Amino acid sequence: MKFTSVLAGLLLFALSARAQSDANLLEKLMQQKPAQFGKILANPNEYRLQILYTQINRDKNNVPHFKEYSYRLNPKEYFYPASTVKMPLAFLALEKINNLKIKGLTKSTLMVYDSVADRQEPIYNNPYSINGTQNIEQAVKEIFLVSDNNAANRLFEFVTPHTVHEQLAAKGYKDVYIRNRLELGRTAKENRSTQAIDFYNEQGKIIYHQPAAFNKDSLPYYNAFIGNGYLNNQDSLIKGPLNFSEKNRIYLSDLTHILKSVLFFDQTPPSQRFNLTTEDRKFLLHYMHTLPNESQYPTYDTANYWPGYCKFLYTGSEKGPFPSNIKIFNKVGDAYGFLLDIAYVMDPEKKIEFMLSAVIYCNSDGIINDSMYDYDSVGYPFYKNLGQLIYNYELQRKKAFLPNFTPLLEAAK
Repeated sequence: MKFTSVLAGLLLFALSARAQSDANLLEKLMQQKPAQFGKILANPNEYRLQILYTQINRDKNNVPHFKEYSYRLNPKEYFYPASTVKMPLAFLALEKINNLKIKGLTKSTLMVYDSVADRQEPIYNNPYSINGTQNIEQAVKEIFLVSDNNAANRLFEFVTPHTVHEQLAAKGYKDVYIRNRLELGRTAKENRSTQAIDFYNEQGKIIYHQPAAFNKDSLPYYNAFIGNGYLNNQDSLIKGPLNFSEKNRIYLSDLTHILKSVLFFDQTPPSQRFNLTTEDRKFLLHYMHTLPNESQYPTYDTANYWPGYCKFLYTGSEKGPFPSNIKIFNKVGDAYGFLLDIAYVMDPEKKIEFMLSAVIYCNSDGIINDSMYDYDSVGYPFYKNLGQLIYNYELQRKKAFLPNFTPLLEAAK
């Protein structure tokens, strides 16, 4: 009996030790590279660092199973999500088209935006699209190719902040609020108002009219103040932190799971899926990994939009050719000193796959809106190093069954 008890105790201790080791996996991996991560690990609070790494293990039927490892993951520590909010906006816009069930209304249907309030602009066309028209399809392309703010704001008008919260909460993301347009600097009241939109068929007839709306929802106050000072609209320095309490909010884990729900649709519970057609998913998968230099409509100047322009992980800000063996399905963001990447990384040649999401605050002087952020010296090198760290870990990690990427690659063509 004593021997059995001792053996059971040793086994329990071993399992406990392994669980503790697993829990600290990311930190231990980074500690092995002090030249790359030592400064950040010495004061992670200053960098407001959060990381979520999702390990993917396939079974004999190629079905993926997921295990998450995190570092400083904390929903109570506010970060500004920047352009990462464009990803759920894109998914919700395609879902809304499907939910409306209007004959002839598709993601490629011509949209015209009306101006019904101060500082709203009528929009009739898009010079970057193949036929010069504005539509949902074009906006989604521009969001994933180069993270275009105007494209995201067009989807904000269509989906509306009320529907964003309502639909995401129904899928389990109850704390997400996309309540502000990007870059435009609108007031809280102005951000509650969305434009009227008309959709036209090929004969020039209106097939759907979405009236202007005002969001009457009660919105939370986050009590989030960041920085030592900030420049206001007149470029005057205001001493004290900037109030983020009425800005967009979404947690790192929610961003990861939202991306995961589209990539791994079959493994997502039906209640958490977006209402997307098979063609919608193919469209999204294609543009989530397509590089700016691979796009035809729109086309981009490679001097300003290099191959890895929206792929922070693994290459950072390097402007050379992107590794041909790697595909990254992701959405990045940068604003107010926050730098983010929400990604699924795949290497079909080496049979590697993983999800990796992170946010880091790069603002050593503590002043917000001064455009003097440490993206180049801290943020981009961090993402390059982090992506390569996890990639190399996956390269040597033993797997019972190697993944078959053919279904995903076919869908993402």
